[in-house]
Amino acid sequence: MRQLLVINPNTSASVSALLQTHVQQAVGLHVNVRTVTARFGSPYIADEASYAVATHATLDAWAHDLADEARAPDAVLIGCFGDPGLMALRESSPVPVTGLAEAAFIEAARHGRYAIVTGGVRWGPMLQRLAQALGQAQQLAGIHTVAPTGAQLAADPVAARALLAQACRDASRQLGVDAVILGGAGLAGMAATVQSEVTIPLIDSVLAGANWALRNAPLPPARERAGFDVAWQGLSSAMVALGTQ
Repeated sequence: MRQLLVINPNTSASVSALLQTHVQQAVGLHVNVRTVTARFGSPYIADEASYAVATHATLDAWAHDLADEARAPDAVLIGCFGDPGLMALRESSPVPVTGLAEAAFIEAARHGRYAIVTGGVRWGPMLQRLAQALGQAQQLAGIHTVAPTGAQLAADPVAARALLAQACRDASRQLGVDAVILGGAGLAGMAATVQSEVTIPLIDSVLAGANWALRNAPLPPARERAGFDVAWQGLSSAMVALGTQ
């Protein structure tokens, strides 16, 4: 059975449970999904500082899982729409790595020009920068953020549905796009509930991540064994063990 490791870079157990449920449903029973939660950091990533800490937390969670689990994963999915630690983990991992944002960008671009709808106003410039870094900015027409964070939207799904449906319609009308990404681990499953109220395809970032991680990894791994190419000091024992001695 194939093994998929999902890393939640924030400390919210409820987000991890949401990821576990939706990713497992997406990949089916022939794949074993194991979701791990960041051991430190923020309950929700909503600004530059929490994003920076989440990058470290992602690497730490990965190293800790490799130390504890007898069987290494066949692919790794970073369960945050922002992909903290993506490049560092991809450099360090012998198996394919992606994140919710990268996977959703790729899927949305297949439809043509696309927009992003997500929670948390500070995510706008952060996601624009990420799209640029990943070479996905050309078809990104715009980013529409709503005031509630993804965690707040997940806590009130009835109100979230109305707010997100209107945001998706606004993005479609104002930007003339061919698809809209509903981005965020906390928004898992909401694209399906809102789709009937929007005339263009909605991309669920969690489902896009699950599908990409297992079926569409375009590049071979950069190394044969997991590890970091530096000698760490003051970090967790799991990270130190994977570093150079």
